This record gives sequence, structure tokens and C-alpha cells, in this order.
Amino acid sequence: QLQAFGGGLVQARGSLRLSCAASGLTFSSYTMGWFRQAPGKEREFVSAIGKSGASTYYRDSVKSRFTISRDNAKNTVYLQMNSLKPEDTAVYYCAADRSTVQAMSVSPATYWGQGTQVTVSS
Repeated sequence: QLQAFGGGLVQARGSLRLSCAASGLTFSSYTMGWFRQAPGKEREFVSAIGKSGASTYYRDSVKSRFTISRDNAKNTVYLQMNSLKPEDTAVYYCAADRSTVQAMSVSPATYWGQGTQVTVSS
């Protein structure tokens, strides 16, 4: 089970940190990722982090603004989002898969959590 939280309403150029707590799986054996879905749009990849945290991957539009990290001792993955823009508004989902960070960006993940809403006002 993946439980995401930390979303909310923030003004443009503000920050939020999303968290996703995992249970029922061997967390350190999974690549973890964040995806988002805006109203009327398809779900899209945001970022992924490898099993040890050594490798990360981002979609171009969030590079230098978002940082993904994980704490394997706490079975939790984080997404620090800075300099938020209205176009970042979406429901954000965390996911787990045994693939690489690059593969996670293009292939469906195995496990999904429920989403957390992020709304950025202009």
C-alpha cells in the first residue's frame, strides 16, 4: 500500500513537500516514482528514484525545481517542489516498480497510491 500526502493550495513560486509512505512491500527493493494528472489530461511522469537513492530522473519541466528523495529506514519517498507554477496543478500519485528510473518514466508501474491534490494559484 502506498499512501501519499502533503498536497494543498499554494501560491505561484511557493513550495510544497509531498510524502508517500509504503507498507506491505520491501521498500528498498523498489524504484519509487511520482506522477501527476491535471484535469482533462493524461497522467504524466514527474520523477523517479532508484532503490538506494543514488539515481534520480526528472521530466524536463520540473528539473531544478523539484527534488525527489527517499528514506529506506522510514519506507517513505518525498518530492520537494519549489518555485511552483500554476501548470504544476494536478493530482500527484506515487508509484513503486522494480524497473529502472528511466523505465519507470515510460512504462506503467506495478503499485500505485491514491493521489494528493496540488493546486498552485497565480
